Amino acid sequence: QVQLVESGGGLVQAGGSLRLSCAASGRTFSINSMGWYRQAPGKERELVATMTNSGNTNYGNSAKGRFTISRDNAKSTVYLQMNSLKPDDTAVYYCNARSGGFVESDSWGQGTQVTVSS
Repeated sequence: QVQLVESGGGLVQAGGSLRLSCAASGRTFSINSMGWYRQAPGKERELVATMTNSGNTNYGNSAKGRFTISRDNAKSTVYLQMNSLKPDDTAVYYCNARSGGFVESDSWGQGTQVTVSS
């Protein structure tokens, strides 16, 4: 199993920046990709960004051009740099790790609240 612990959420004004971090522990050797999803009140969880072990990235439409995902594989840590934040970015942000071989499984962090004030 993989355990994930997020940090870095908080309250920021519109136009500001935040950096989220997520550290993995446990069976980190089995991780294939790490990333971020978010869920706003009354909405479904949506993709923010993911990055594979080889560095391939996938961004959700809301993140393109404003957010940057990065990883430190040696530390089993993934980061999300969020710039030009908008009130619509307000959500709980969840760290994700996808692990396994033929059959993959998802691990989730506890979530960190990001609130953007107008």
